[in-house]
Amino acid sequence: MKNKIKVAPSILSADFSHLHDEVKRVEKSKADAIHIDIMDGHFVPNLTMGPKIVSAINRSSEIFLDVHLMIYNPFDYIDKFVEAGADLITFHIEATEDIEDTINFIKKCGKKAGLAFNPETSFSLALKYIEMVDLVLFMSVHPGFGGQKFIPSVLEKIEMAKKLKDDMKLDLDIQVDGGIGKETALKCKKHGANFLVAGTYLFSLDDMKTGVDNLRL
Repeated sequence: MKNKIKVAPSILSADFSHLHDEVKRVEKSKADAIHIDIMDGHFVPNLTMGPKIVSAINRSSEIFLDVHLMIYNPFDYIDKFVEAGADLITFHIEATEDIEDTINFIKKCGKKAGLAFNPETSFSLALKYIEMVDLVLFMSVHPGFGGQKFIPSVLEKIEMAKKLKDDMKLDLDIQVDGGIGKETALKCKKHGANFLVAGTYLFSLDDMKTGVDNLRL
């Protein structure tokens, strides 16, 4: 479906003492992907997980793995996450000067490539690369920690991306990550987003499927 809203629960908000069960919860919710945040403690002030956790999730499920690299020098780690089972690898435009080479390497590995933007980063920096990627990701919180409040100024960038997508007739997903719940999801969709990442909201629900369905409405 051309206009289908995609939803990816962020595994960062899961109970890691029951990771296999949490992955199965995502599967049962009929979400479109699992969003996996990789943080290095340098690009963002937190450490999360690495390729071994991605591989474990991959062994537990057939669901699409949406791997978000919040790390410096992402090029150096692409092969490790490809081997671990990533289907989509998104990296930050602020994290490297080798943007084109990194995109090309992801594509050469047969995976989808995404380009992420922090809340303060101008979307104009994407213009050079927009036709090369499968997805643009707008952070609607400051990356590094879950449970933050949505930053409304990102809506303007979502709208700009949607206009560019339509004008250039691009096959491009517009993803938003951070502070996503029912109300903020509606705002993002209204401005042109079609791929929503939600952590705290979805994993706090007993019935995750209802939450996923609510975000798609």
